[in-house]
Amino acid sequence: MSVETSQKALIGGTKSLAWMLITGGAIGWIGALALTIERLNVAANPDAVLSCDISPFISCKSVMLTEQAALLGFPNSLIGLAVFVVPILIGFAILAGAKFAKWFWLLFTLGMIGGFLFVAWLFSQSLFVIGALCPYCMVAWTGMIPMFWKQFLFSAREGILPVPLKTVGFFVAAYDWHWLFSFATFGAMFTATIWRFWDLWPSLF
Repeated sequence: MSVETSQKALIGGTKSLAWMLITGGAIGWIGALALTIERLNVAANPDAVLSCDISPFISCKSVMLTEQAALLGFPNSLIGLAVFVVPILIGFAILAGAKFAKWFWLLFTLGMIGGFLFVAWLFSQSLFVIGALCPYCMVAWTGMIPMFWKQFLFSAREGILPVPLKTVGFFVAAYDWHWLFSFATFGAMFTATIWRFWDLWPSLF
């Protein structure tokens, strides 16, 4: 394979994708950092009242002491501190003119899908099993969800993901409207939260 052919096989991202990865990654990393700091506070003082403990059902502490908050045996926030750096670096690389092989984009997209599914699982566990929401977790989710949709639609549009040929036109158009998918996701989460804690909201006032 010639150098020219090899270069053509590389795929570059858009500037809007780059900024989404940088912004979303930074928001997610800040949320993970805040969670890690609060977890250290709890480790040092189990009776500590955390800055994110707003009520019995909106509380970091109520969530971070559960099994779901340490899926691999250590706090999930440590995973966040590591993985949220990746989209930030890729975003800056795109702005610098970097292009990547299709396999790289595919692995990155699969990672994004995994991250989105992890968020969906954590949200469902928080709502229906733990019965509490963690504010700093939601900060991390706010960074993850728009990144996922932007990257997923980009990969489908560019042929990185094996989508049916007749749907490519949809993904080409949908890429510019990625925020609608994010708003729909946030809307569904907001509606589920309102419904789940309907009887508890008055306790905040």
